[in-house]
Amino acid sequence: MLPKITAFSTLLLTSSICLAQDVTVTDILDRQVTFDAPAKRVVVGFYPEDYMAIGTEAAYDHVVGMSKYIWQARPANWEMYLEHRPSLDEIPGIGRVDTKTFSVEKVISLNPDLIMLADWQYKGLGSDIERLENAGIPVIVVDYNAQTLERHVKSTEIIGVITGQEERAKKIADEYTQNLSMIQTRIEQANLPKPTVYTEYGAAGVNEIGYTFGKNMWGAISTMAGGDNISAPYVEWWGKLNPEQILAANPDVIVMTGYETGSGDDAMVMGQGVDADLTKSRLAGFKDRTGWSSLSAVENDRMYGAYHGAVRSILDGPMIQFYAQVLYPDLFTDLNPEQAYLDFYKKYLPVMPTGTFVTGL
Repeated sequence: MLPKITAFSTLLLTSSICLAQDVTVTDILDRQVTFDAPAKRVVVGFYPEDYMAIGTEAAYDHVVGMSKYIWQARPANWEMYLEHRPSLDEIPGIGRVDTKTFSVEKVISLNPDLIMLADWQYKGLGSDIERLENAGIPVIVVDYNAQTLERHVKSTEIIGVITGQEERAKKIADEYTQNLSMIQTRIEQANLPKPTVYTEYGAAGVNEIGYTFGKNMWGAISTMAGGDNISAPYVEWWGKLNPEQILAANPDVIVMTGYETGSGDDAMVMGQGVDADLTKSRLAGFKDRTGWSSLSAVENDRMYGAYHGAVRSILDGPMIQFYAQVLYPDLFTDLNPEQAYLDFYKKYLPVMPTGTFVTGL
């Protein structure tokens, strides 16, 4: 069953009588945050591509600072946007929360009228949040990492308010909801046994077990698409399974994810500018792991690859399609997840990536 989504109008609790642009929004953490909307000077802490997709490219006319590393971790994607909009490179960086290089002083010096943070960033900053708020900077929290329909929809609506693109945000959120509803309704009606599935971020290569996902990101996507995620009993958010746990679970389906580059010549690679033959070759290499030749997924060639940059985002609806298709191939022959991913760019973003975003053996 899909969770009940609160109506978009409930995001806007109050509007100032004196200032028509003054709004109060309830964010992901149920905090009431008041700011002038559309915001004129915004610091984007995370989800930079989502911010553009929902707010339009014009939203970046008002971005005065950002944490750039998550975008630059997808170097080909970042360069594609830079080629289209070189001014992105001129936006000041604010550091990273996860490496403790986030600079409160830098944010304050940018004189923003709002900073948008991911849930995990907000929690990681601790007392620094109070320093920002004491400086008169409203802090609003969104969250695509949780990979729940409710948080995806609400985060999208919040960005719509920040950027003055409420109608566009609602359209994007509705399309995401309809996509998930279609997939889950079809699976419910088929009433088939749940296939077991294992997902691993394969950047470390064949000889090292990489990170897997429990109840967020790819773990949540595999569950939303009707799979039985073998990592869920052992990993809450993300972490590594013992190799014996993977062998004991004997998954029906394996998905290896990757960015455009990895740590070695056997790492899983996917994404912008990556050739389809290379993705298949790298994926096939994981068959050679100790003990994997006897796994059901390997024996039945139910091994697949997905672009790690296409998760924890409002762009990840096609990745739910992908998991549904590989888990229930007879139910979803009509879907083309990679084309759906590209279609989102065509519809909502000013650039068009080329490369390989899903693959299989």
